[in-house]
Amino acid sequence: MHLIVAIVGMTGSGKSTAAECLVARGWRHIRFGQVTIDRLREEGREINPENEKQMREQLRRDHGMGAFALLSLPAIEEGLQYGHVVIDGMYSWSEQKILKEAYGERIHVVAVVSSPKTRYSRLENRVHDARKDPQFRMRPLSAEEARRRDHAEIENIEKGGPIAMADFTVVNESAPQDMIDALLAYVQRVTRT
Repeated sequence: MHLIVAIVGMTGSGKSTAAECLVARGWRHIRFGQVTIDRLREEGREINPENEKQMREQLRRDHGMGAFALLSLPAIEEGLQYGHVVIDGMYSWSEQKILKEAYGERIHVVAVVSSPKTRYSRLENRVHDARKDPQFRMRPLSAEEARRRDHAEIENIEKGGPIAMADFTVVNESAPQDMIDALLAYVQRVTRT
C-alpha cells in the first residue's frame, strides 16, 4: 500500500529540499502552495508575498481552514495510484485532520525545523531563477517579509499544530545532507511496515 509523507515547517526550514529528495527516489509530488500560485495566475495577479498571503487567506475563507487539503485530494488520490506521495507544505491543523481522516495510518507528518535566524538567512540569500523554478517554489524573501509571513501563518492559519504534532521531526540547522539522511532513515522505517 502506498504511503503519504506530508512535510511541514516554517518558510525556509527546508521543506522543499526534503520533498525533492523523495521525488528523486520516485515519489509523486504534491505542493499545497502551488494552489495559491495557480489561483493568482488564473486571476492575472502578480506573484509576490503580499498577493500570496491574501490568496491563501481568501482560499481559507472560501473553503475553511482545511482548504488546501480539500483542494488537493484529487491530486493525492491520483498520485497514490502510481506510488508513494510526498506533500510539500501542509500548513494547517485542519488540513492535517482532513488528511488523517482520509488516509489514517497511511499518512506520516514530518516536521522540518530551523531557527528563525537560520531560515531568514537562507531566504535572504536565495536567488530565484524562473527558468529552473517556474512554479515559484524557491524565491527570496527579506528577513522582514519572512517574519511577517511567519506571524501571519502562525496567527491566521494554524501552522503551528502540524509542526507540534508531527510523527517525526528533523532539525535542519547544519548541512542539508544531515536533514536528508535523517528523513530517509525515517521513510525507510515506515515504508517497511
